[in-house]
Amino acid sequence: MTVSQNLFESFYPNDWIHSVQSSNHSFIFPLHDHAKSDPVSMRKLFAPSAGAFYVYRPSKRRRALNRAIDNLEQGNLPGYEYAISHVCDKYRRNLTISTISQTGRILVVFLSFIQDLGRLSIEDITRKDIADYVEHLHDRGLVMTSVKNYLLTVYAFIRYLVDNKLLPLDILRKKIRIKLPEVLPRAIPAEDLQQILAVITPVRDRALILLLLHTGMRIGELLRVKIADIILPERKILLYLGEKNFQGRIVYFSSDAEQALKKWLEIRDSGSEYLFYGYAGQELSHVGAWMIMRKALRKTGLEHRGYSLHSLRHTFATNMLNAGLRLEVLQQLLGHLSIEITLRYAKVSNITRENEFFKAMAIIEKGGNHEHDRVNSELQAVFKEKELLGAHY
Repeated sequence: MTVSQNLFESFYPNDWIHSVQSSNHSFIFPLHDHAKSDPVSMRKLFAPSAGAFYVYRPSKRRRALNRAIDNLEQGNLPGYEYAISHVCDKYRRNLTISTISQTGRILVVFLSFIQDLGRLSIEDITRKDIADYVEHLHDRGLVMTSVKNYLLTVYAFIRYLVDNKLLPLDILRKKIRIKLPEVLPRAIPAEDLQQILAVITPVRDRALILLLLHTGMRIGELLRVKIADIILPERKILLYLGEKNFQGRIVYFSSDAEQALKKWLEIRDSGSEYLFYGYAGQELSHVGAWMIMRKALRKTGLEHRGYSLHSLRHTFATNMLNAGLRLEVLQQLLGHLSIEITLRYAKVSNITRENEFFKAMAIIEKGGNHEHDRVNSELQAVFKEKELLGAHY
């Protein structure tokens, strides 16, 4: 097979060229012995702040890409150059830091396995090799979720090779599927939640936890919120780019979250553009946010329950359904692309199911309007796909 001509035309992204600054200043160095020069003066002269040299500081995404490239190059594994090209393609398409890092890490493992099988070229990979790789992951003791993530990343790489005429399309037929046990979202019970909120007294920490609990935001989304994104009079926050679906949306917050937010806005450092900030005014890290939750769990003795910051999002969704919020509205608030994802929360909302049953039955018994014409097209499509509707009744 021949490799497409443009596969390696731009092997590495060259965005650094536009970030490097140049200077027209000339430097005159004395001819006397440099060893006798004042070291303090020399450090000042060559410091980036002095303008003698402009230092390129790559972004977090670029650093993640560089690490992935370095790891792939060091092993000199079969097909590593194509793996690098694949990772660079993800970088150019503006995928997340975690996706770039994970892709590089997994492909190192995969190509090492291919090398151990005796494959000298990436074009020698077969469907059986992929099956053996999955079995190898099981033998390593990886949990099923990790095995599935590894396999999805490998198949994305295989697809990249197929698209570039390095592997036949047949290798993607009858792909291996990893079926995971269904895990329902875990909400925090009301009694545990009350204990957690009772011990969170710092103004910033309480605002952060209550906003997660009463907006349904992902923690990554909240940490990227800037002051300019908050419309306080209308109690809403604008999310311009979703963490997973790359779509913007609006979330709303409750009155108690509003009170906590106002207290935090009164004392926070106005020099940072982020609502919650860490070192040098930059956005607060995930670790910093988790430490707030972890401290509260320790104080209440609930560490063993396995609660996380994401549990607050699950709690929000379950509570809203139990309060009667329509499923399609919750889908929009949570930023789910598919309503099937939101349907998972309905399975834990027993109170809603019970209330809706008796409410509907009361209407039927009174001979009221059943409103047959109120059909949700999205839900109908889901039901039809699951073969819950049709002529087989």
